[in-house]
Amino acid sequence: MIGAINTSYSGFDIWNLHKKPQKDVLEEQKKQQIIAQLKQIEQKVISHEQAHKAAGGELAGPIHYRYTVGPDGKRYIVGGEVPIKIYKGKTPEETIKIAQQVRAAALAPADPSPQDLMVAQKATVLEMQARMELLQKYTTNPKTKHKIDIYA
Repeated sequence: MIGAINTSYSGFDIWNLHKKPQKDVLEEQKKQQIIAQLKQIEQKVISHEQAHKAAGGELAGPIHYRYTVGPDGKRYIVGGEVPIKIYKGKTPEETIKIAQQVRAAALAPADPSPQDLMVAQKATVLEMQARMELLQKYTTNPKTKHKIDIYA
């Protein structure tokens, strides 16, 4: 061809070398979508675990996170836990305070997990046992002049 400029080299259009093939564009979009989802999950997990930690006070241990590696090679938080001490106090009153704080910590996140609900349930049982112990203490000793509100 005289007067024509051949713009292809081995089947590629040299004017469009900067453009990615459609398959690569779709893969990149999918990769970015996964990264966005991982970032969203990470923020939810951090918020959830920090709520436990804040409400748990001195009964809460350090936050432990679980990670996964995203398609970009970075680590993203996808799970976590905050250990919390649940135990019977030296007195029924102390046990009630501990149980109430544990339950508050377990239910602190906006979306408590099944595990969180189980911890809250255990704390409620511990509190009720302590209240029963108090009730027995004050009903079996008529000389006790203390009034107790078992619903407090």
